[in-house]
This record gives sequence, structure tokens and C-alpha cells, in this order.
Amino acid sequence: MDDPEDTPPDRTPAARSLRQSSTDAERALWHRLRDRRLAGYKFRRQHPVGPFFADFACLEVGLIVELDGGQHFSPAGLAYDARRTATLLDFGFHVMRFTDREALQELDGLLAFILQWLSAKRAECPSPLPSPASGRGSHASAMPAR
Repeated sequence: MDDPEDTPPDRTPAARSLRQSSTDAERALWHRLRDRRLAGYKFRRQHPVGPFFADFACLEVGLIVELDGGQHFSPAGLAYDARRTATLLDFGFHVMRFTDREALQELDGLLAFILQWLSAKRAECPSPLPSPASGRGSHASAMPAR
């Protein structure tokens, strides 16, 4: 049986608390990302990644979007964010950081930038071909008979 010391604690209450105390900027961005509103991509809010909670995460493409308020621009805040970003990169995510001001005053431009990255990522990794229809294998119509 797994050692309870190795099992991470349930982080749902902490994530719920972070969602309930969202900033105006986070609420504005979430309104545009939720329910697959951005080109059909599913985003999660305050999603746990390692020891952190990502403000917004799109797991299908490995994207994290972070919104930074004024406290992030002090020397200590910048150093903390650099360590945090490095950890998120280690977990395989691409991290985009925007300011709260950008999310409030330039939301359409911010979303266009995210969508441009998502489109480029989709072009890198096209989705696989659909499965053949029921009862048909790849041999059925590979080449016409001669």
C-alpha cells in the first residue's frame, strides 16, 4: 500500500478558495476562456500543477496562462515567479504571463495572442486521422484492384 506521506493532500479546498477570491482580471479572462469559448479549447481555473496552482491551464496542449498583479514586480516577486515558471516548465507546460492591467484593458489582444499560440501548436501536432467506419479496416480501400 502507498505510504500516506507520499500521497499529496486533497488540494480541492485550496483551489476552490483561490477561485472564490479571484481578482477582477482573473474573472474577466475566465469569462472568455470558460466553457470552451476560445476556439473550443478547454481551460481549467486554479489547476494544481506540482506544488502550485496555475491560474488557467489548458491540459490538451500544455499551456498555462498566469495573470500577475503589482506584487509580482518586486525583486522578490520576480525571483519567485522565475522559480515557479521553471517548475511549471519542468512539468512540461508552456507558460504565458500577462499583467492584470492587460487582462482588464487589452483583453481582446491578450486572447488573440493566446489563440495565435494555440493555432501554431495545433499546426505542429495535427490531430490523427479518424478511426475507420465500423466494419472497415485499412485494407478495404487502400488501393483500387487492378
